[in-house]
This record gives sequence, C-alpha cells and structure tokens, in this order.
Amino acid sequence: MKNSIEKSAEPAAGRIRLYEEPVYLAALVMLSLAVAMTAAADFGVSMIVAPAYILSLKFPFLTFGRAEYIIQALLFAVFCILMRRIKPVYLFSFVTCIIYGFVLDAWRSVVPAFNPAVTAPGSFALSVRLLLFAGGVLLCSFSIASFYKVYLYPQVYDFFVKMLSRRFNIALPKFKTCFDFCCLAAACVLTLAFFGRFRGIGVGTIIMTAVNGALIGLFGKVLDRFFVFEPLFPKVKRIFE
Repeated sequence: MKNSIEKSAEPAAGRIRLYEEPVYLAALVMLSLAVAMTAAADFGVSMIVAPAYILSLKFPFLTFGRAEYIIQALLFAVFCILMRRIKPVYLFSFVTCIIYGFVLDAWRSVVPAFNPAVTAPGSFALSVRLLLFAGGVLLCSFSIASFYKVYLYPQVYDFFVKMLSRRFNIALPKFKTCFDFCCLAAACVLTLAFFGRFRGIGVGTIIMTAVNGALIGLFGKVLDRFFVFEPLFPKVKRIFE
C-alpha cells in the first residue's frame, strides 16, 4: 500500500515535476531577454512588441517597457469586449505586463550590448547579430510556451491569445499566428504614420510572424512530453480558474 501511494505521488509517466510559480518567473525573465536580444540584433523586432517599440522610438520619453504598458492596456480593453464577461483576477495579466516591462527596461539599461545609448542596435558583426536574432526567436517561443503551462496569467498579449482561442475553440498555434499577423499590420501602420518608412520592422519581423506560432506549438509538445506542471500553492491556483 505504501509503495502504491509513493508511486501515485510521482509525476505521470516518469516526467519531471515543475512548479508553476517558478516557471512563470523564469518565463518572464526569458521573454524580456529575448526581446532585448532581437532589438539589439536589429533585423526587426517581434511583431507582437513592434507597436510598442515603434512608439518608444517616436517618443523618447517612453522607454520600451513603458510603451508596452500603453499598448497592452489598449489590447486589454479589446479583450474585455470580446470576452463579454470579465473577472477581476484577469487584471493580473496587466500586473505581468508591468513586471515584464520593468525587467525589459532593466536588461536594456544594465547590459551594455542591449542598451541603445551605449551600443547602437545592429552595430555588431553580422555573425553576432544572427546569433542574437536566432537565440531571441527561440527563447521568445519557448518562454511563451512555458507561460501557457502555468495558471498565473501571462502578459496581455499571450493572455489574449490563450483565453480567446479557448472561447472561440480555435487551435492555439493557429490563433497565435493570426494574432501575430494582426500585430504586424498594426506595426506597419504605426511606423509609416510616424516615420514615413519602416523602423523596427524588418526581415526578422516577417520570419518571426511566420514561425512563431509553430515554434510555440512545438515547444509546448516538448514541455508536455518531459515535464508535468503543478502549483506550489493550489489554493492560489483556484482563484485563477
């Protein structure tokens, strides 16, 4: 009897147990790092963050992170309209946005390679830029896939995709790709309206728009195969359900 109890407490199918709260924090750090990496590579930032990045380029008093607050607040308003029912706990996604924006600005302030005032974006050798871009794309997709495995709400972008794909019964990777193209269109409108040319958007943005949804789906399957996610604080998780 004792052995059967011990076995039932083990992660299913021999998978490694991970607690959701630390995974959430790690995903926040990884995502902000990924964005800083792609911005430094200067092949074009992710379509998701492109509107905020363009806003920060137009208005120097807005840091990249603070511009994120504005864009995500507007997106949250759209989310509320489409969901038609709102729980106060949904606001936690904006709390995540605030933390993410703070960490993003920290990366771009503390690390000289990511600080545009110290190292101009795109000033690295081509090989370094390619490594930064490739690493940023993979890290971005992995961090978002990690967010989808925890109960704590991701920032508004990913929360929007996660909840509305469920509401309308659309496969998450497909919904994510469609959402990415909508963000890309919005970014194109902004950069042309502000600068009359493309800034912050490049071939890298197009590549990320095309592959991000598929990569997130792939990383999600890998995570499910090797890990099982459990809450460290089950009572807190119930609040978010």
